[in-house]
Amino acid sequence: MTKAIPQIQRYMTTTPITVNGEQTLIFAKKMMKENGIRHLPVLEGGSLVGIISERDIDYIQNLKGVNLETEKIENAMSESPYSVETDTPLDQICQIMATDKIGSVLVTDNKKLVGIFTWIDALNAMSNLMLTRLK
Repeated sequence: MTKAIPQIQRYMTTTPITVNGEQTLIFAKKMMKENGIRHLPVLEGGSLVGIISERDIDYIQNLKGVNLETEKIENAMSESPYSVETDTPLDQICQIMATDKIGSVLVTDNKKLVGIFTWIDALNAMSNLMLTRLK
């Protein structure tokens, strides 16, 4: 008898730190550094509108004429980020992340952001599953 594949909600990081599009890129960079994270969901009036990554900021920072202290997050974020519901099976998410080289997936419940699932979360899930299911 095989065990059911766990849902994403079991391994996601709950209550992710978020920003809004009107804040500056330097603010986002500071938030990432202070919290040891690389992805920030972007909310507008409580609704998910995008995601900004450390890689996005590093890329933009090297463009001529860009000032991180004045440039808004909304001008650099990825719109329509990949998101799933809390009951999505873990294996489906990991396969999509690997195939499409996605660094993070946003997790929603009734269209409200409730978590984020990153490569680090995936590795923690794999470690946990190996320790609990393969012994």
